[in-house]
Formats: sequence, structure tokens, C-alpha cells
Amino acid sequence: MAKVAFLGLGVMGYPMAGHLAKAGHEVTVFNRTTAKSEAWAKENGGAFGATPSEAVAGADFVMCCVGNDDDLRQVCIGENGAFEGMGRDTIFVDHTTVSAKVTAELYDAGKALGIAFVDAPVSGGQAGAENGVLSIMCGGDEASYEAAEPVMQAYGRSIKRLGESGAGQLTKMVNQICIAGLVQGLSEGLHFAEKAGLDGRAVVEVIAGGAAGSWQMQNRYETMIDDEFEHGFAVDWMRKDLGICLSTADEVGASLPVTALVDQFYKDVQKLDGGRWDTSSLIKRLRAMG
Repeated sequence: MAKVAFLGLGVMGYPMAGHLAKAGHEVTVFNRTTAKSEAWAKENGGAFGATPSEAVAGADFVMCCVGNDDDLRQVCIGENGAFEGMGRDTIFVDHTTVSAKVTAELYDAGKALGIAFVDAPVSGGQAGAENGVLSIMCGGDEASYEAAEPVMQAYGRSIKRLGESGAGQLTKMVNQICIAGLVQGLSEGLHFAEKAGLDGRAVVEVIAGGAAGSWQMQNRYETMIDDEFEHGFAVDWMRKDLGICLSTADEVGASLPVTALVDQFYKDVQKLDGGRWDTSSLIKRLRAMG
């Protein structure tokens, strides 16, 4: 078992850190809201630090799941940042979905200090984190990945290194691009069924096992039909991710017309005060149009 620090106790990080403790690792956590760190430590029997540098002291591995590029940069190299407290030959594993640019910046900053940096964004949402069955897409030095992979098994079901530093973040972009189109297609299909007077549940029972089937269909169709969106991955976070995808597409010369369109549809959902709704709320936009 390893000594592990976990930075960021949001809806994803809180249960992920819990799985590490349940697996027998010695876990110290940090969160900007100290009360959440205290609650986690009380619930899981671990420790907490007042700053990232304090939380990572003596750790073999540092796991992180925060909000965006700026949050990650601050927790790594800001005042009392993690890199300040990490020793040489320790490994930082970033589970945040961020740009490949900040990943490259922090990989280089860590390397200069003898710290390995693995980008490892996750997919599976809050339910995947709570159940310990996340998909984890990794980039970074092979030896660092191989050392960290057994630790990530505490909350990951599918874990794979896709290449050098940044490859994990680029793969997460592919994931979000695919999800955006799938959710819009499912929303339009269910909306059409409603307007045509069909029983949406019966329709999905027939088509889910065929070529139209998807994870989104299996896991979200009932709540979409019932107009329930208080779960899963929020629209605000999806727009953050799609912004990264579209910016990177410009850099690499990729054309993402559907992704750009769906991003604007999510903007419409935000205007309906749906920023915290689950991403399946795209159907809400169609219903609002009549």
C-alpha cells in the first residue's frame, strides 16, 4: 500500500479518495473548503492538510481532481502548491479535465523538480466515481504510468495509457466530442417520439439493442422522458470541456461542426437556468421551443 494525497473533494474527488482509503492506502486530503476535508477525514479515517503542500508531504503519489486550468495551476505551482511539498521521484496524477497546454506546462515544471506528471482525466460521472468504475485515459512517461496504475485501480475499471504527456487529455476531448453528438441525437429522437404520440419507453425498449443503442440511451432515457435532470455531469462543466475541444480543434486543424453546434445548444440550456442540470437536459431545450 502507498502513501497518497488527494487534492480536490468535489462530487468526483470525494468518493475517489474514499476508494483509496478503502483499498488500504494511507490517504491525506486537501480541499479549498476545509470543512469538506474534515468531513472526509472523519468519514474515512484519513488525514487532511490545510494547504496542498502540507497535504502532499511524504506522499508517494498525489492525485488531483479540481475544476479547470487555473485551479490546477494554482494547486500545483501556486502559493503553498503541491509541487512545493513533493519530494523528488514522486508522481502527480491529474484527473481534472483541462487543456493540453496546461498539462504540458505542468509536466515540464514537474520534470524540472524531479516530479513525474501523469495526465489522467476520467469518464463515468459521479456514479462512476461513487461505484469505483471510472474509465481513466492517461498520458505521460510509461514508467510513471505503470507505477501509478495500481493505485488508480481503487476507483478505475478501465485504465489505459494512450501516449506521451497530453495524450490523456486529448483522448478525453474525443470522449466529450462523441458524447455531445450522442446526447443531441437521443434528445431529438425522444422529442420526436413525444410529438408523434409514441410511448418513448416502448420505443427505447425496441431500439436500444440495435444500432441506435448507447450508454446515454440505456442510462438517461427514462429521466429524460420524466424531465428529471438533477444528476450526473453538469451543463456548465460540459461547456467548459467543449470549449477546450473547440480551441484544440483550431490548433490541430480538425473540423467539429456538430460539436460547435451542440455547444451553442448547451448555451441555450444555460439561458434556461440549467447550468447545473445534467447534460441530458438538451431535450429540455427542444421542449422549450414547442
